[in-house]
Amino acid sequence: MLTEERYQFILSFLETNQTITIHEITRSLGTSESTIRRDLQTLEDRGLLIRVHGGAKKKQQLNYEPSMNEKKTQRHLEKKAIAQLAITKLQRNDMIYLDAGSTTLEMISLLPKDYDLTVVTNSVTHAIHLLDAQIPTIILGGSLKMRTDAILGSTAVQQLQQLYFDKAFLGINGIDVQSGFTTPDPEEAFLKKTAANQSQKTFVLADHSKFKERSFSQVLPLGNAHILTDNCPVDILSKIQKITNITEVNQ
Repeated sequence: MLTEERYQFILSFLETNQTITIHEITRSLGTSESTIRRDLQTLEDRGLLIRVHGGAKKKQQLNYEPSMNEKKTQRHLEKKAIAQLAITKLQRNDMIYLDAGSTTLEMISLLPKDYDLTVVTNSVTHAIHLLDAQIPTIILGGSLKMRTDAILGSTAVQQLQQLYFDKAFLGINGIDVQSGFTTPDPEEAFLKKTAANQSQKTFVLADHSKFKERSFSQVLPLGNAHILTDNCPVDILSKIQKITNITEVNQ
């Protein structure tokens, strides 16, 4: 099979399935693993996919934003493990910011009832769960973004600028060595950045799929937040560790 035909097979498969393994390619094309690894490297260099351990994943558009319902069904075990790690960063009487997102949502059921925490959030979904958990909560006002259940806008930003936090826990769409922490919506990026600026310490909760991804709007440079993750890809771990702290669940 010609090289360009192999490229087309890989890209077409990713368009439908989002991820592909080297074993799937070699089994389908009868090509050696070394050849396929070179193919994946070439396609990544062209910006057409992202290599991951054992294969590759589809490169998302810069403005791609999965819905909250979609996020809840993806990598649930990894998100729960990251949330458990995030809980270990809390101290009694902390004032915390809990950003909208499926991984931060997993933290709510784990919040210690005897810690006397106060939570500020920009998520209607989070606020409802916090109410059920009887956690003192402030919900920001503003415009509701239906796709992610996030409250955004100037009113929410103005409220945040009057508040100060011990810790902020943020969700994110992409982590890239050059671009830092990114998200598709500029308005949402600005709100996240404001929350981080108002916090003594900021944690970004991100499963392994968020690494080597880049979205439209920068939230923060890498050095401005600590990363909590289930696993950071080995090929970029050392680069990220030079810029910011990163804690993995499996350490």
